[in-house]
Amino acid sequence: MQTTARRFPVVPVALAATLLAAFLVLFSPLAASAHDALVSSSPEADSTVDTLPSELTLTFSAKLITGDGATEVVVTDADGNSVTDGEPTVDGAIVTQPLQAAAAAGEYHVIWKVVSSDGHPTSEEFFFTVSTGTASTPTATPTTAPATTTPSSEPTTAPDATTAPAAEADSSSGASAWIWALSIGGIAVIAALIVWYTVRARRNGSTTDSDPSSER
Repeated sequence: MQTTARRFPVVPVALAATLLAAFLVLFSPLAASAHDALVSSSPEADSTVDTLPSELTLTFSAKLITGDGATEVVVTDADGNSVTDGEPTVDGAIVTQPLQAAAAAGEYHVIWKVVSSDGHPTSEEFFFTVSTGTASTPTATPTTAPATTTPSSEPTTAPDATTAPAAEADSSSGASAWIWALSIGGIAVIAALIVWYTVRARRNGSTTDSDPSSER
C-alpha cells in the first residue's frame, strides 16, 4: 500500500517580503517627516537678562541648510522696533544674529525661520526680558530715521516665517493620512492573500490524502 506524505501550507517568501515592504512604507516616511528643532537659545526663552546682549544665538538639533533667504531672524522691542544689526550667520546647527549695542528695558520678541536638514522650512517665536537696558537708546534712536525704517521692512517678513509651518503642517498631515490609508489597504490585501493561500493549500492536502483510499 502506497502512502502519500501530507504537505502543510507554508507562507511564501514573497508574502514575507511584502509585509516588510508595507512596514517600511508605513514607518519610514513618518520618521523622516520630523524636522530639526530648536535645542537652546541665548538669551533663553522666557528668561530675564540685565542688558541686551551683543548677539542672539540659536542652537538646533542638526546642521541647517543655508542659502539666500533660508535663515531669517527678527528681534523687536516692546514698541515693535527692530534691534537686529545685520544679517544672521549660520555655522552648522548654530545661528548667530547680531544685535544693537544699546536697547531699552522691556520685553523682546524673537521670530526665527530656518530650513531643516530634511529641506523643510520651520519657524517659531519666543520672548525674553531685559531688566535694565541702556539710557542712551531713547535719545539716540529717534533722531536716526534708518533705525526706525529698518524694523518696518523686517517685521513684514515675519508673517511669512510664521505662516510657513501652518501650510506645511496641512501638507504633512495630509501625507500622513495618505500613508496610513495606503498601508492599511496593503496589509488588508496581504492578509487576504495569506488566507487564500492557506485555504488552497489545505484543500490540495486533503485531495492528496484522499487519493490512496480511492486506489484501494
